[in-house]
Amino acid sequence: MRFFIQPLVAFSMLVMLASPACSAPGDKYNDMKRFTKAYDLVLGGYVRDVDNEELMNGAIKGMLEGLDPHSTFLSKDDFKEMQEATSGEFFGIGIEISTENNQLIVVSPIEDTPADKAGLKAGDTILAVDGMPTQDMTTQEAVSKIRGPKGSPVELLIMHKEAKAPDTVTIVRDAIPLISVKARFLDDDGYLWVRLTRFNDRTTSELLEALAEQGKKASIKGIVLDLRNNPGGLFKQSVTVADAFLKKGAIVSMRGRGGKVIETHDARDSNKDVACPVVVLVNQGTASASEIVAGALQDHNRAVLIGERTFGKGSVQKIEPLGDGTAIKITIARYYTPSGRSIQAEGIVPDLEVAFEPARDGEAKPIRFFGPREKDLSRHLENGAKNKEADKDKTKEKPKLLEDATKTILEKDNQLRIALQMVRSLPKISEVHAQ
Repeated sequence: MRFFIQPLVAFSMLVMLASPACSAPGDKYNDMKRFTKAYDLVLGGYVRDVDNEELMNGAIKGMLEGLDPHSTFLSKDDFKEMQEATSGEFFGIGIEISTENNQLIVVSPIEDTPADKAGLKAGDTILAVDGMPTQDMTTQEAVSKIRGPKGSPVELLIMHKEAKAPDTVTIVRDAIPLISVKARFLDDDGYLWVRLTRFNDRTTSELLEALAEQGKKASIKGIVLDLRNNPGGLFKQSVTVADAFLKKGAIVSMRGRGGKVIETHDARDSNKDVACPVVVLVNQGTASASEIVAGALQDHNRAVLIGERTFGKGSVQKIEPLGDGTAIKITIARYYTPSGRSIQAEGIVPDLEVAFEPARDGEAKPIRFFGPREKDLSRHLENGAKNKEADKDKTKEKPKLLEDATKTILEKDNQLRIALQMVRSLPKISEVHAQ
């Protein structure tokens, strides 16, 4: 998520941000005098020479990071890396991280990245990076240390959830894929699985392109929108993705200091809007922009949410360039769903809570809906109701949409199986309620 505005005079702006809302002008000037005096004392009396820019950057950094885990100072390299992460290629291991109680935690690994393949999970704690403890390390400092040249290793000391002892994991950095949408059919009846792995500059256009491409193969009867382990990304993309499933109504609002509404976003009717039944999969790794989508679809009864309570990252950060290649990221508001729920620290509770149950080694979960039906049995009795159109349909061979790899995934993913069963039943449920 990024909100760029014109560069401001950094020092005066930061002094205002640091002062309480109720402070009188005289108090602000007194605070500024105290800061200036401390700055001069360090600059002139510290035991060694101090670089002026380094000192000022440290002061800004300390002020912001005392506010919350997401407000921070971005050096020139940090600012460049943040821009690349949403619009250009960068190298790393593919995780979204945050801080909680001065500990570095994994919000979510990005699908098909080195971190994902190494077994990192949402909720894991990163205790050290290349032997350096992460206690009190800022999120941005950790990001800078974890990223690096393609092919180079980084060693992480990880405390997995439920583990009794930490585990040392060495991960080789690679290019982080920018494709954020993957789609494939879950069966031969036209029920589609759409995975959103993150929200970058092209997520909405990739979504619409994927739906159009899959729609050429067969009529899409329903969609399982998978937002599990989606750490978020660009705010505007979350709005346009939600809009693709909604014809009208609020999507999200932002409330700033004092609960003042500073921004609202509503759905717009379009002939490209998705009209079929939708089930949304969420878990602890569903955060930020993906929570906005899930909350909007849930509040409008547009989709049934299945899975586990989401991460609860419902604060809004604005990126403010400072004019010299650096920037600050500062929290300016909280997100609210259409019904007025705050996502922050609460997350989204799914309509049907289903914990993920990985299949044990050698154990394949049964997939009942792939079993034979009466019409598939040898020498089955015909229906008896024949017409020319039915005879014509017999000559048509039903396209094989289900891939073997997808069937294997379904065998191992109980949440995805339940989501498919649910999206299949939604049209019938709607018909019952309409009577």
